[in-house]
Amino acid sequence: MTTQGNPWQDEESYGELEPINSLLSELSDSLNDLEQNLESNISRFSAGFVGRRRKAAVGLAVIWSGVLGLHLFAYGSWLVMALTSVMGLHAIRVLAARPTPLPAALPLPSAAADLAAYPYVSILVSAKNEELVIGRLVEDLCNLDYPTSRYDLWIIDDNSSDCTPALLEQLAQLYGNLNIIRRSPDASGGKSGALNQVWMGTQAEIVAVFDADAKVPPDLLRRVLPLFEREQVGAVQVRKSISNALTNFWTRGQVAEMAFDSYVQQQRIAIGGIGELRGNGQFVRRLALERCGGWNEETITDDLDLTIRLHLDRWDIDLLMMPPVAEEGVTHAVGLWHQRNRWAEGGYQRYLDYWRLIAQNKLGTAKTIDLVMFLMTQYLLPTAAIPDFLIALVRSRPPMLVPVTSLALLFSFISMFSGLRQTRSSGTAPKNPLKLLAQTGLGAVYMLHWLPVMASTTARMAVRPKQLKWVKTVHHGSGD
Repeated sequence: MTTQGNPWQDEESYGELEPINSLLSELSDSLNDLEQNLESNISRFSAGFVGRRRKAAVGLAVIWSGVLGLHLFAYGSWLVMALTSVMGLHAIRVLAARPTPLPAALPLPSAAADLAAYPYVSILVSAKNEELVIGRLVEDLCNLDYPTSRYDLWIIDDNSSDCTPALLEQLAQLYGNLNIIRRSPDASGGKSGALNQVWMGTQAEIVAVFDADAKVPPDLLRRVLPLFEREQVGAVQVRKSISNALTNFWTRGQVAEMAFDSYVQQQRIAIGGIGELRGNGQFVRRLALERCGGWNEETITDDLDLTIRLHLDRWDIDLLMMPPVAEEGVTHAVGLWHQRNRWAEGGYQRYLDYWRLIAQNKLGTAKTIDLVMFLMTQYLLPTAAIPDFLIALVRSRPPMLVPVTSLALLFSFISMFSGLRQTRSSGTAPKNPLKLLAQTGLGAVYMLHWLPVMASTTARMAVRPKQLKWVKTVHHGSGD
């Protein structure tokens, strides 16, 4: 074996190491302090993690007994009408809201540009067996029109068993700002654990997270970062679109679903309600992430959990509508069922974990009201529909919840149409009003799958001793 000469050959060389040793010592102390602060912040939120099954069972019992009470109580129909009126007023507020105009994008970098005006961004991607899409993503993220000295990219290989590690090795030779982290087979915490393993050691002012199948426009950082000029903004979610939109019924439905979701988020934010993170294309302020204790490794939906933590810590979450981040839509019913069940369980899980803090109005009045309204629409109504139908069948009477259910369906249809109309410039929605209406109808039919998903999720969490087993969404590189 050939060895190189030792460069530390004299006393002067050892003296040159003192500043380096001092810097390393300061860095170690800073990381230790950060870890202690994170542990303290985590303890603020983690008290509710125990007893999820018991709380879900109590919730299910309350829903079923409440529906029975509405049928038996003489004034049950009046209570339903009162609830419908309250939810209707909130729906009108949401639909009538006017979003705040977005700030101008940062200028294109130039030789004379002041680099201090460009916040430092660390981009994190957790990847497991993503050989079909990881190359394109790295190419996108390493060629952003943002100063290369002001951002870096971290790909966290979560113990891949395909050709992902070999591809990343090749890509690392091409791109100087690409960093690769490999997790051991016994690493825990899933995606949250992978992100937590890296972000504390970065120099980021803003931490960005993308999925491996993302398609990222080159100007995205320049568009997103001005939204953080408002100090209360702790995170920004970029609108998501479907890259393989025309594949089949399922992907067309997901186009409408994404348009509906982004439109409703935009309107909720406009009335001071809840903005939500969606995992792919999320940007988080480092300070906010520190105060929230990083990503929660005890949940199966890291983005939805972090959403609640940020709002409980009185941060706002903003939304960037244009340009979107494209991702691969699920192309078959079985894969969609697994993915949506995971989303539904993670979403419901956060209410079980943080209900005490929510009940104490830690979110603030406007956000608490908004959260309760959408909790009823997303989880309580689909779950209550089952006992409502069964009791109505036994008593030979119409279901009691028809007015409020009809309101929820009407709100969804109007929001979906508005969302598709707003995003049709991206090419995934038709410009013809009649065709746009037809796509809204297709989307409304597609969205009916959420009813059995939500109802079965709330029931399953009340009886199963363990949380849902995570099933990976397979990416095929569709739409390339």
